[in-house]
Amino acid sequence: MGLLYDENCPGCIVDNIKKSTSAIPFKHLFYVFILALAAALPVSSLFPFLYFMIKDFGVAKKEEDIGYYAGIVGSAFMFGRFLTSIIWGMMADRYGRKPAMIFSTIAVVIFNTLFGLSINFWMAVSTRFLLGSLCGIFGPLRAYVSEICNPEYQALGMAIISTAWGIGLLIGPALGGFLAQPAEKFPKIFSKESLFGRFPYFLPCLLISIFALGVTILCRWMPETLHFHTKKDKENDKSCSPQDMSSNNGSDSKENWEEDEKCSPPKQSLYKNWPLMSSIILYCVFQLHDMAYSEIFPLWAVSPKKYGGLSYSSEEVGEVLAISGLVMLLFQLFCYPPIERTFGPITVSRIGAVMTIAVLSTYPFIAKLSGVTLTILIDLASTLKIVISACITTGLFLLQNKSVSQNQRGAANGISMAAMSLFKAAGPAGGGVM
Repeated sequence: MGLLYDENCPGCIVDNIKKSTSAIPFKHLFYVFILALAAALPVSSLFPFLYFMIKDFGVAKKEEDIGYYAGIVGSAFMFGRFLTSIIWGMMADRYGRKPAMIFSTIAVVIFNTLFGLSINFWMAVSTRFLLGSLCGIFGPLRAYVSEICNPEYQALGMAIISTAWGIGLLIGPALGGFLAQPAEKFPKIFSKESLFGRFPYFLPCLLISIFALGVTILCRWMPETLHFHTKKDKENDKSCSPQDMSSNNGSDSKENWEEDEKCSPPKQSLYKNWPLMSSIILYCVFQLHDMAYSEIFPLWAVSPKKYGGLSYSSEEVGEVLAISGLVMLLFQLFCYPPIERTFGPITVSRIGAVMTIAVLSTYPFIAKLSGVTLTILIDLASTLKIVISACITTGLFLLQNKSVSQNQRGAANGISMAAMSLFKAAGPAGGGVM
């Protein structure tokens, strides 16, 4: 028998709405999309201009050392997230998904703005670190999606998170590439004596912060999904036995899924949950790879031809990433859900891993080309890489959320985010040094 219905419990209200309709919850998924996008935009928006920012700080004694210092700035965000993600997950399990996510968007508004106003290397590092520490949105958000959607739409919900994340990792750098150093690119609009002339990397950060502020305001009306019951309700509740829970393992039927959501079995150690931990390990490996790629690709593209780069400008890098993002958005929304239903998340991830090796192996050869051929092939390779990465990430999200019950979902996603952030912190640092 599940938890007693409480008309004052937001989780019970959401469960009733899900039972009464089988439609796709477009409104709730819209909240999911804008929250994920607000959190993803600042992650890599700095990469197109980070090379020039470090150069302006004058901290690198040689041009070859710029990548080293750029790696430290890039890693600060993920290191901060590593330290706090488990705490954010536990807070989301205790106080609700909504407060944790709204606080995170407020942190984006404050610290991303301050990063754009950085006047030296250490201010840039500290603001990025604080931004990563206080923006714990993705763990609670992934738990939220699995609770706001009926089981048949969970793949779509997770695909929307992956899509928003991927778009953020593409639009963010595009904004950074197009809008950094506006006094040099648009001298008729921005003078060198203006605020944006004195702080050449403030404009893209400001626009992202304004978007995060708008998301903070809009999400005041999103529903909470966590169950809050009175002490009397809990005493009257008959929790499911471990045998009841185990009888539903491996089943994706709607009835079993709803029963699992309602049941509150005694908490067991998440670290002994092998389905969860194995998916987290794979997730960490792929995210380490993706984060290193997110930094190395712009640095490689703007590097001179003599160093094996493409001699691209920051605007050209932004164009490549914008095209990739548009294709990835369409693929994730319209193609991934039926593919996942047909082959399953594990098979899709395996095929994607093999395809990633093949695509990246072509990059050194693409660098030897020029003109229209170079443009077409680099756009194609970048698009394939981003689409494959989003498919792998979405599949692993599904596996992680299916391996735990609601009362541990926030903490489980917190562990996932913490472990992933540690690997991602190593990505920019290692990539920048290499």
